[in-house]
Amino acid sequence: MLCNECPRQCGAKREENLTGGVCSSPALPRIARAAPHFGEEPCISGERGSGTVFFTGCNLKCVFCQNHEISRGKTGETVSVERLKDIFLELQDKGVHNINLVTGSHFVSPIVKALEAAKLQIPVVWNSSGYDSVESLKRLEGLVQIYMPDMKYMDSGLARRYSAAADYPEVAAAAINEMYRQVGDFILDDNDMLRYGVLIRHLILPEAEENSRRVIDFVADSFPGDKVLFSLMCQFTPMPNTERFPELQKTVPSEVNERLCEYMAQRGIEWGFYQETSSATEEMIPDFDLTGI
Repeated sequence: MLCNECPRQCGAKREENLTGGVCSSPALPRIARAAPHFGEEPCISGERGSGTVFFTGCNLKCVFCQNHEISRGKTGETVSVERLKDIFLELQDKGVHNINLVTGSHFVSPIVKALEAAKLQIPVVWNSSGYDSVESLKRLEGLVQIYMPDMKYMDSGLARRYSAAADYPEVAAAAINEMYRQVGDFILDDNDMLRYGVLIRHLILPEAEENSRRVIDFVADSFPGDKVLFSLMCQFTPMPNTERFPELQKTVPSEVNERLCEYMAQRGIEWGFYQETSSATEEMIPDFDLTGI
């Protein structure tokens, strides 16, 4: 089939086991890991973990990606829709708080079929780069209870430089607005676990403090009060093969993180999370060893 499911609209030919397109993926989902994960925000991971399915490939492929081992589409195992459904149910049987679909934007069609068949009893989390097609997101309505998108850039120049996607700011803003339309204001249960809503993440990049301020402005202006959760992350870790980007060979200074935390509070964002600079290590990266596949 010719694929136009994501904002790239590349029209690639993707068959069951034939890779293609910007995402370098077949039509059937390819997965690198499916297991309880404890590295998400507390309202997602909780005590029993988030049932996380890491899909291989990505339509964005940021040069600084911490999951570059799988985002380049080189790792993972292709599974059928039936097997994907069973993976969801097996994770649910382990007692996880939710089913967490990481970077599935290029596999919307099989994911929708698997979710419809699984009839899960726990929330489903759509964990994406934010570079999602509104049309594809509409197909997930009623199947996803929690949206956890990145808002990486409000600076189109940075989006072009690091992700070859100068249209990222407007595409991600439209996607996040569609996510909010579907699930509404966030709802926490009695144990402070997220049941419904949108949790917007932003990774602070080195030498890009103004970009982060503009992202904070977007969240504060678009969702004032207690409508969404916001997670400000300073876990940026220099990755291999980024030598042509000297600014990406360093971590984020603690004073930048502190200033942005203060700015977040000044803009009235009180519901959410922030990280200490000590989180900038490769320990945050899971093993993509085909566990649970």
